[in-house]
Amino acid sequence: MSTQTFDHPFFARFWTVLSAHESGAMKKMRKENLAGLTGRVLEVGAGTGTNFAFYPDTVTEVVALEPETRLAPHAAQATASAPVPVTVIESTIETMPAVEPFDAVVCSLVLCSVADPDGVLRQLNSVLMPGGELRYFEHIAQPGWRGQLQKVADATIWPRLAGNCHTHRETERAIAGAGFSIQTARHEATFPAWVPLPVQEVALGRALKGA
Repeated sequence: MSTQTFDHPFFARFWTVLSAHESGAMKKMRKENLAGLTGRVLEVGAGTGTNFAFYPDTVTEVVALEPETRLAPHAAQATASAPVPVTVIESTIETMPAVEPFDAVVCSLVLCSVADPDGVLRQLNSVLMPGGELRYFEHIAQPGWRGQLQKVADATIWPRLAGNCHTHRETERAIAGAGFSIQTARHEATFPAWVPLPVQEVALGRALKGA
């Protein structure tokens, strides 16, 4: 099976700048989302490698997938300052080379951009060891006027500008539907409530592979 990659020049430039200037609050959420991980970890959609610095030393190996050809080199550079061994592979999860099962999977701001989130989540479940866990940090659908804004954004310009990001997705419902058991979950605002952007709130949580 050959791997699949993407080339979104505008999004790649935008994300490279944005990830280099993340707020302290975003960095804190990334660190909290990775806390307590052990063993071999698969990270899906590594971007520029923003997570790498926050992996605890109880992790023995990270295999990081990044299909965006303009972001993967940045992720590869970020491995040099990671406290744990990280290997970057230019591939989607759907076309990932065969590997041994993982102890955990990490998804950070990526399930909004995959074409088939339900299928991807089932595949993530399948590559985990029994009792393995999913750590997620994702944009989610919101109610009210922002939810309506999300729907309009998703149906028009947002996915084309933001690397296929779809903001109005019931991600936690999809996680449960793929056979995971959500153990902990919380929602955090990334912008003030009045900011008219579709990506204001994120969900952070830990889910276990189903039997």
